[in-house]
Amino acid sequence: MSTATPVIPDQSPIVLEKAQIRSWKAPIAFGIFVVISLILFFGFPRHGTSTFKFTETSDTIALPNLVVDTFSTTVIVTIILVILTLVSAYLAWQARKASLWLVIGFALVFMFGFLAWAGSGELPIPITGLLLGTVSLSVPLVFGALGGVISERSGVVNVAIEGQLLAGAFVSAMTATLTGSWAVGLFAALIAGVLVSFVLAAFSIKYLVDQVIVGVVLNVLVTGLTSFLYSKVLAQNPDLLNRPPRLPEWPIPLLSDIPIIGPVLFHQTIIEYLMYIAIFAVWFGLFHTRWGLRVRSVGEHPEAADTVGINVNSTRFWNVSLAGAVAGLGGAYFTLGSVGAFSKEMTAGQGFIALAAVIFGRWHPIKATLAALLFGFATNLQNVLGTIGSPVPSEFMLMLPYVVTIFAVAGLVGLSRAPAADGKPYIKS
Repeated sequence: MSTATPVIPDQSPIVLEKAQIRSWKAPIAFGIFVVISLILFFGFPRHGTSTFKFTETSDTIALPNLVVDTFSTTVIVTIILVILTLVSAYLAWQARKASLWLVIGFALVFMFGFLAWAGSGELPIPITGLLLGTVSLSVPLVFGALGGVISERSGVVNVAIEGQLLAGAFVSAMTATLTGSWAVGLFAALIAGVLVSFVLAAFSIKYLVDQVIVGVVLNVLVTGLTSFLYSKVLAQNPDLLNRPPRLPEWPIPLLSDIPIIGPVLFHQTIIEYLMYIAIFAVWFGLFHTRWGLRVRSVGEHPEAADTVGINVNSTRFWNVSLAGAVAGLGGAYFTLGSVGAFSKEMTAGQGFIALAAVIFGRWHPIKATLAALLFGFATNLQNVLGTIGSPVPSEFMLMLPYVVTIFAVAGLVGLSRAPAADGKPYIKS
C-alpha cells in the first residue's frame, strides 16, 4: 500500500510591495508660477536695468549695489523656474516628495525675477528694508503660530488666536500707559492671552463644546469687548490710558554691524529677541523634553497617554493656557512695538493668518515660523513695491498676503495631517 508524501507549505516570508503615492501638488503649484512668470515677463516685458540696494548709508559695512539687465534677468529666471518645475515633476513621478529646500529655492528665484521686473528703471529696491519689514510684520504671526502649534499638538484646535492677539494688544497698551513701563505691559499681555485661553480650555475640555465654535465666539467676544472699551474708556482719555511707552531698540554689538543680517536680526527690540527664544524653546521643548512627549502623546493618542498615568485633560488645559500666553505676547507687539497705541480691530485678521501658518507648517514650530515669515514678506512686499513705483496695481498688492495664504495652504503644503486627536474631546471611560 503506497503512502502519499505530505506537502510542506512554503515557509519563505511574504514580501508586500510598497504602494507608491504620487503627489502632484508641488509640480502643479510650480507650473502655475511658471505661467505667471511667462505672462508677466514676456507678455508685459520691461527693458532697462534694475538696481538691488543691500546696505544703507548709515551701515558700518557698505556693500555695492547689484545692477542687472531687466529683460535678460527675467529670461534666465524663467528658464531656471522651468528646470525646477521639471525636477519637482520627476520627483513626483518617482513617488518622492519635493524637499523644502527645492520649494525655498524656487520661491527665491521667482522673487528675484519678479523684483527685477517690478523695479526696472525705478528707484533702487531696498533689500535690507524689505527683509527688516518682513521680520517686523511677522512678529505677531510667529507668536500666534507658536501658540497654535502648542495648543493643537495637545489636541485642542485654537481658532481663538485672533482674540488672544487682540486681548494682548489692548491690555498691554492700557497697562503700560498707566504704569509707564513697557515691561509691565508685556507681562499684562501674557496674562490677557492666558485669560482668553482659560475660557477656550474650560468650554472645550470640561464642557465638551465644539472647539471651533468656542474659538469663533471668543474672537467675536474679544473684538466687541475691546472695541466697546476703546470707545468708552481709552478714547475718552488717550493721554492717561492709551499712550504706552515704545519698546527700545537694543542692537547687539558686532552682530548688528553685519551687512544685511545685522540690521534685520540683531538691531531689534526685546520682543524680537523673545521671539527667537520662543521659537527655539517650543521646538526643543516639543521634541527633546519630557513635557513635549506628554503634549504630543495627549494630542496623538490620549487613551494610551491615560494608561501610563498622564492626566490628559489637565495636560491639555495648561498647555492651551501656555499657548494663549505666547499669542498674547505677540499682541503686545502691535501697541508697544509697532503702532504705539491701541485702535479698534488692529489685529486685522492676522490671527487667522497665523492659524494658516500652523497648517502650512504642518504643526511644526520651525516650519510654522517659516510660513509666518512668508506671509509677513508678502505683506511687506506691497509696501516696498508701492514705494518704488511698481507697475503692479495696488488692488492686487493689497490682496497679495491672502493669495499667498491660499496658495500655501491649498497648493504647496501637500499632504498635511493634523495630530490624530486634534479637536476631539477626551472622555475618560
